[in-house]
Parts: sequence; C-alpha cells; structure tokens
Amino acid sequence: MVDPIERNLGPQPIAEIMAQHKLKAHDLVAASTEQITHKMVARACKGRRLTPNVQTKIQNALNATTGRQYSRSDLFNY
Repeated sequence: MVDPIERNLGPQPIAEIMAQHKLKAHDLVAASTEQITHKMVARACKGRRLTPNVQTKIQNALNATTGRQYSRSDLFNY
C-alpha cells in the first residue's frame, strides 16, 4: 500500500502575515484579480496542502493587498 500524502500541515506563515497586516480572507478575495475563494484562503492558513497554482494566486492577492512582495516560501512551509 502506498503511503498517503500528508495533507494537513499545520498553521502556515501566511496566517501570521495576514494577522500582522490585520487582513481577513475577504480582503484577499476582494483584492484578487484571479479566481480565488474564501475557502482557498482558509485552507492556506490552516495548512491544507494546496496546488502550486492556488498558492501563486493567494500569493498574488496578498502582495496586491499589502503592497509588499512575499515569495511562496515566505507564505508556505511545504
């Protein structure tokens, strides 16, 4: 039997960054020019494994909202 991929990876750095900037999931969804949902942002913060495409969309939304340039490695530790 193949070992299952660990999908729940614990709280991610993006949750702390959002807290520092006093942002909520809605702020990222509203600022995004790409198709993201509140559920995607919630999963990112909780540490649910996301595809690289979704990670990039959330990264772009956070960068647009904060005016800073965060890399994916700044936001996710997997």
